[in-house]
Amino acid sequence: MDDKKDLILQIQKSFSKMSKGQKLIAQFIIDNYDKAAFMTASKLGIKVGVSESTVVRFANALGFEGYPELQKALQEIIKTKLTTVQRVEMASEYSNEGAILKKVLKSDMDNIRATMDNIDYEDFQSVIDMIFKAEKIYIIGLRSSTALAEYLGFYLSLILDNVKIVGYGISDIFEQMLRISDKDLVIGISFPRYSNRTIEAINYAREAGVPIVGITDSLLSPIAGISDHCLTAKSNMVSFVDSLVAPLSLINALIVAVGMREKDKIRGYFNKLEDIWFRYNVYERRNGNE
Repeated sequence: MDDKKDLILQIQKSFSKMSKGQKLIAQFIIDNYDKAAFMTASKLGIKVGVSESTVVRFANALGFEGYPELQKALQEIIKTKLTTVQRVEMASEYSNEGAILKKVLKSDMDNIRATMDNIDYEDFQSVIDMIFKAEKIYIIGLRSSTALAEYLGFYLSLILDNVKIVGYGISDIFEQMLRISDKDLVIGISFPRYSNRTIEAINYAREAGVPIVGITDSLLSPIAGISDHCLTAKSNMVSFVDSLVAPLSLINALIVAVGMREKDKIRGYFNKLEDIWFRYNVYERRNGNE
């Protein structure tokens, strides 16, 4: 198969012609290709309730010589993910808006559930320790991850006074990190399709001896291997839109954990903020109250 990134789409197009057992395999791969990529034929068969020979025949039906070749193709998808065009084509079957709503919400719930099941609590604790140890915290997330970086930076800045969000602007990415040192911390956020600029910036910091925290979707992510600690949140998509629900939930947990450790110190700071917000009418007031 010349273009293995078309595999998921090919499975969907061949779905109606498959046997009952093959359809079970196909649906599992479509929904969980990141898991299926590392399952043996035997384990995949057990997972969906079919025989190992059915899994092998499924691979043959798709044009592969055997299951190992199908497995390699799935692993290639994980490395490169899917193009936006392919994501649109994959979602074309959901013509009914109600079906789209249910599918997207269910997918986001599944992503959060998978994130809860796979999170490393020791790494989570270590990341919090690193945040408080750092002299300055640089947060970088580009492309679709910009929203996550801005969100994390906004709330951490309300708790701490040493947070800097690195992003596109008047200054180049590297100019914004010019004074970085090994006493600082870089939090790199990258989700498919991974931004090359984010990876370059993290490598730049790593070469300077700066501790790195990665927030990404998988330990196979490009930034996972160059991070001292890596927090993962599932972002499997059902369409051309990246699912950032689970990553945002993970970041929420990180912010709350940091805030609770500094609860006594920031209480006075937040009281001052409330006075400022009230004085300058930052938020809507009702009946004289905020």
